[in-house]
Amino acid sequence: MPSLAAISKIDFPFRIEQEKVKKISQELFAPSFPQVNKMMSVFDNTEIKNRNFCKPIDYYSTIHSFQEQNEDYIRISLEYSVKAIEECIAKAQLKKEDITDIVFISSTGLATPSLDALIINKMKLNENVSRMSIFGLGCAGGVAGYAKASIIARANPDAVVLLVVVELCSLTFLRNDFSKSNFIGSSLFSDGVAALIITGDNQSNKTNNKISFLATQSKLYYDSLEVMGWEFLDKGFKVVFSQDIPTIIEKNIYKDVCSFLEKHQLKISDIKNFIFHPGGKKILTAYDEALKVEGDFLKNTREVMNDYGNMSSTTVLYVLERFFTQGFINGYGLMVSMGPGFSCEMVLLQMKNS
Repeated sequence: MPSLAAISKIDFPFRIEQEKVKKISQELFAPSFPQVNKMMSVFDNTEIKNRNFCKPIDYYSTIHSFQEQNEDYIRISLEYSVKAIEECIAKAQLKKEDITDIVFISSTGLATPSLDALIINKMKLNENVSRMSIFGLGCAGGVAGYAKASIIARANPDAVVLLVVVELCSLTFLRNDFSKSNFIGSSLFSDGVAALIITGDNQSNKTNNKISFLATQSKLYYDSLEVMGWEFLDKGFKVVFSQDIPTIIEKNIYKDVCSFLEKHQLKISDIKNFIFHPGGKKILTAYDEALKVEGDFLKNTREVMNDYGNMSSTTVLYVLERFFTQGFINGYGLMVSMGPGFSCEMVLLQMKNS
C-alpha cells in the first residue's frame, strides 16, 4: 500500500494575530462599506487567533494589479515550495534524484509553464519526472491531491511521488472591492504551502509513523456550481461562497461518509482519526452535528484553523502534519474536504505507530 514517507509545511514570516487583521480591515472597509461596524463580530466568530500571510500586512492596504499579484504568486510559490520540498526530502531520508513523480495543486494563481516545471528547473530534479498540475479544486484540492499521488504510487511500486500544494489566498484580496463576500473573506482566508512524499511498496519507508492509503471517493453535487469558486475579473480573482455551504454539508456528509465506508465494510465508529478541512466555524459545527462522533474528534482540525486560518486546499495537509508529528490512534483515518463544484473528496487511511 502507498505510504506517507514525510510531510512538511510552511509557517510564513508574516504570520499575524487575527486582532490586528480585524483592526486593519475595519480601517480599509469603513469609508465605503457602511455595514462594517455592525459586521466586525465575524472576525471573532471565526475563532481564528493567527493568520498565515505570505506578505507583510501593509501590503494589503495598497492597490495591486492582477499582473502584480500573479507575479508575486509565482515568485512566492516557487520560493516556499522549494523550501518545503527540501525539508520533506530530508525528513524522508531520500535524495532529490529519487523523485519519480510530482503532483502540484493550487487554485490561487496562474502559471504556464506550471509551477511543477519551475520547481523541477529550480531544484534540478530528474528531467524525466512525471508531472501532474491541477488547478481549480479549491479547498478540496488537498485531499484530491493526496489521492492522486497515492494512486500513482499504487500503480508503480517503485514510485517516489512528491505532492506540493500551494494556496496564497491573501494575494487574491481586492483592495477596492467593498462587497460582503470580500469582507467575509478578509476575516477567514490565509496562505499555506505543504509538501509530502508518498512512496510505493518497493520503496523503504523510514518513518516510525506508518500512514497507508487504502481508498478514495469523489462526489460532485449536481446543480450547485454557484456555491463556491472564483469570479474572474479584470482586476483579479473575486471569491464566491454561499452561506448555504454548512447546510449542504450537514444535509449530505453523514450519508456520503457512511456509503464510502460501507464499500470497505466499515462504519463511522471504526474511524479513529478524523483529518478534515475546517472551512470555518459553521462548517465545523455542521460536521459535529451531522456525524455525531463522541469526543472532540475534530481537535486537530480546529486547532489548525485557530492557528492559521483557512488556507484553502493546504489546510487539511497542515491537519495531517499535526497527526503525523504529534501522534494518532492506531487504526483507520479519514480525510475529508469540500470544494467548488460543489464537491466532496474523501480518502481512507490505515494509520499505525511502529
